[in-house]
Amino acid sequence: MIRISGVNIPEKLRIDYALTLVYGVGPGRAIEILKETKLDVTRRTHELTDEEVRKIQMYIDEHFKVEGNLRSEVNENIKRLREIHCYRGLRHIRGLPTRGQRTRSNARTRKGKKHTVGALTKEAWAKVDQVTPEKGASAQK
Repeated sequence: MIRISGVNIPEKLRIDYALTLVYGVGPGRAIEILKETKLDVTRRTHELTDEEVRKIQMYIDEHFKVEGNLRSEVNENIKRLREIHCYRGLRHIRGLPTRGQRTRSNARTRKGKKHTVGALTKEAWAKVDQVTPEKGASAQK
Protein backbone atom coordinates (compact mmCIF):
# COMPACT_ATOMS: atom_id res chain seq x y z
CA MET A 1 0.00 0.00 0.00
CA ILE A 2 1.20 3.48 -0.77
CA ARG A 3 0.51 6.40 1.52
CA ILE A 4 -0.41 9.86 0.19
CA SER A 5 -1.30 12.73 2.55
CA GLY A 6 -1.77 10.30 5.43
CA VAL A 7 -4.20 8.05 3.54
CA ASN A 8 -3.43 4.41 2.73
CA ILE A 9 -4.22 3.79 -0.92
CA PRO A 10 -5.10 0.21 -2.04
CA GLU A 11 -2.71 -1.28 -4.58
CA LYS A 12 -5.02 -2.48 -7.33
CA LEU A 13 -6.88 0.77 -7.98
CA ARG A 14 -6.24 3.04 -10.94
CA ILE A 15 -4.28 6.04 -9.75
CA ASP A 16 -6.87 8.59 -10.96
CA TYR A 17 -9.55 6.93 -8.81
CA ALA A 18 -7.20 6.18 -5.91
CA LEU A 19 -6.31 9.87 -5.46
CA THR A 20 -10.00 10.65 -4.84
CA LEU A 21 -9.74 8.72 -1.56
CA VAL A 22 -7.82 11.72 -0.20
CA TYR A 23 -10.22 14.25 1.39
CA GLY A 24 -10.18 17.37 -0.79
CA VAL A 25 -9.20 15.62 -4.04
CA GLY A 26 -12.04 14.87 -6.42
CA PRO A 27 -12.00 13.35 -9.93
CA GLY A 28 -11.11 16.62 -11.65
CA ARG A 29 -8.31 17.45 -9.26
CA ALA A 30 -6.93 13.92 -9.47
CA ILE A 31 -6.59 14.21 -13.25
CA GLU A 32 -5.04 17.67 -12.88
CA ILE A 33 -2.47 16.28 -10.42
CA LEU A 34 -1.56 13.44 -12.78
CA LYS A 35 -1.22 15.80 -15.78
CA GLU A 36 1.02 18.19 -13.86
CA THR A 37 3.22 15.35 -12.59
CA LYS A 38 3.24 13.82 -16.12
CA LEU A 39 1.89 10.42 -15.05
CA ASP A 40 -0.38 8.13 -17.07
CA VAL A 41 -3.98 8.16 -15.82
CA THR A 42 -4.56 4.47 -16.55
CA ARG A 43 -1.71 3.15 -14.36
CA ARG A 44 -2.42 1.20 -11.19
CA THR A 45 -1.09 2.27 -7.81
CA HIS A 46 1.15 -0.78 -7.39
CA GLU A 47 2.94 0.19 -10.65
CA LEU A 48 4.11 3.54 -9.24
CA THR A 49 7.70 3.98 -8.17
CA ASP A 50 8.69 5.72 -4.94
CA GLU A 51 9.86 8.74 -6.94
CA GLU A 52 6.45 9.06 -8.67
CA VAL A 53 4.63 8.80 -5.34
CA ARG A 54 6.93 11.49 -3.93
CA LYS A 55 6.18 13.74 -6.96
CA ILE A 56 2.44 13.35 -6.42
CA GLN A 57 2.78 14.07 -2.68
CA MET A 58 4.90 17.17 -3.26
CA TYR A 59 2.46 18.55 -5.87
CA ILE A 60 -0.51 18.03 -3.55
CA ASP A 61 1.30 19.67 -0.61
CA GLU A 62 2.32 22.71 -2.66
CA HIS A 63 -0.99 23.41 -4.38
CA PHE A 64 -3.89 22.16 -2.25
CA LYS A 65 -5.21 21.94 1.27
CA VAL A 66 -6.22 18.35 1.92
CA GLU A 67 -7.18 16.02 4.77
CA GLY A 68 -6.70 17.50 8.27
CA ASN A 69 -5.90 21.05 7.16
CA LEU A 70 -8.99 21.23 4.95
CA ARG A 71 -11.25 19.63 7.56
CA SER A 72 -10.10 22.08 10.25
CA GLU A 73 -10.61 25.04 7.90
CA VAL A 74 -14.17 23.92 7.09
CA ASN A 75 -14.94 23.43 10.80
CA GLU A 76 -13.51 26.87 11.62
CA ASN A 77 -15.71 28.45 8.93
CA ILE A 78 -18.82 26.78 10.35
CA LYS A 79 -17.83 27.79 13.89
CA ARG A 80 -17.39 31.41 12.75
CA LEU A 81 -20.84 31.42 11.13
CA ARG A 82 -22.37 30.09 14.37
CA GLU A 83 -20.62 32.70 16.50
CA ILE A 84 -21.73 35.71 14.44
CA HIS A 85 -25.32 34.35 14.34
CA CYS A 86 -25.81 34.94 10.64
CA TYR A 87 -28.61 33.07 8.87
CA ARG A 88 -26.39 30.17 7.78
CA GLY A 89 -24.94 29.95 11.28
CA LEU A 90 -28.40 29.73 12.82
CA ARG A 91 -29.34 26.96 10.37
CA HIS A 92 -26.21 25.04 11.45
CA ILE A 93 -27.12 25.53 15.11
CA ARG A 94 -30.67 24.26 14.56
CA GLY A 95 -29.52 21.35 12.39
CA LEU A 96 -31.45 22.45 9.31
CA PRO A 97 -30.35 22.76 5.66
CA THR A 98 -28.28 25.88 5.02
CA ARG A 99 -28.63 26.32 1.28
CA GLY A 100 -32.31 27.10 0.77
CA GLN A 101 -33.77 23.61 0.48
CA ARG A 102 -37.38 23.11 1.52
CA THR A 103 -37.98 21.69 4.97
CA ARG A 104 -41.72 21.24 5.07
CA SER A 105 -41.69 17.80 3.48
CA ASN A 106 -38.04 16.77 3.13
CA ALA A 107 -34.63 17.45 4.75
CA ARG A 108 -34.67 14.20 6.73
CA THR A 109 -30.88 13.90 6.50
CA ARG A 110 -30.38 17.11 8.49
CA LYS A 111 -33.47 16.95 10.70
CA GLY A 112 -33.25 13.29 11.67
CA LYS A 113 -36.11 10.91 12.41
CA LYS A 114 -39.65 12.33 12.30
CA HIS A 115 -41.11 13.63 15.55
CA THR A 116 -44.89 14.00 15.35
CA VAL A 117 -46.13 17.16 17.02
CA GLY A 118 -49.76 17.78 18.00
CA ALA A 119 -51.16 14.45 16.84
CA LEU A 120 -51.26 11.30 18.91
CA THR A 121 -50.50 7.79 17.73
CA LYS A 122 -52.87 4.89 18.45
CA GLU A 123 -50.66 3.75 21.34
CA ALA A 124 -50.72 7.22 22.89
CA TRP A 125 -54.53 7.40 22.57
CA ALA A 126 -54.80 4.00 24.27
CA LYS A 127 -52.73 5.25 27.22
CA VAL A 128 -54.86 8.39 27.48
CA ASP A 129 -58.08 6.33 27.41
CA GLN A 130 -56.78 4.05 30.18
CA VAL A 131 -55.83 6.94 32.43
CA THR A 132 -58.97 9.08 32.01
CA PRO A 133 -61.69 6.66 33.27
CA GLU A 134 -59.76 6.12 36.51
CA LYS A 135 -59.62 9.85 37.15
CA GLY A 136 -63.28 10.20 36.24
CA ALA A 137 -64.30 7.33 38.57
CA SER A 138 -62.46 8.85 41.53
CA ALA A 139 -64.08 12.22 40.84
CA GLN A 140 -67.62 10.67 41.06
CA LYS A 141 -67.04 9.12 44.54
